[in-house]
Amino acid sequence: MITPNSLRETEMEARARRAVMESGDWLTVDEIFQLPGSSCSDCAQPAQWKQQGDIFTITDHGTEYYPAFALEKEAGYRPYRVMSKIIDIFKDDKSGWGMAFWFQSANSYLGGLRPHDLIATDPDLVIDAALDEVQGILHG
Repeated sequence: MITPNSLRETEMEARARRAVMESGDWLTVDEIFQLPGSSCSDCAQPAQWKQQGDIFTITDHGTEYYPAFALEKEAGYRPYRVMSKIIDIFKDDKSGWGMAFWFQSANSYLGGLRPHDLIATDPDLVIDAALDEVQGILHG
């Protein structure tokens, strides 16, 4: 049975997903390969990153997307090292979409900044915010 609350939750999630996709922070495998200076040389590489826990993905309308903010330009658009630590923290608590929402939402632990804004400049603080998020889930 559909309740007013479940309908509202579904609508809120749909709006959140649209906001994530409209942010422009997501790339297909082909788009990663087209980045100037990309060191990607074969189609399996991003899939390997995901399998190794170095990056996460979201799927929208049957297409898999990788977070552009997780790719370090200076390293040939490979995932920032901090990503594997954050993914490991969230692996039991958040899906790819859950991580996408977290990375792109204002975070009180980060003084209202979004975690994806600080990956390159303050990765340890982002790890602390992820740990705080999980502790809130565990103790909430």
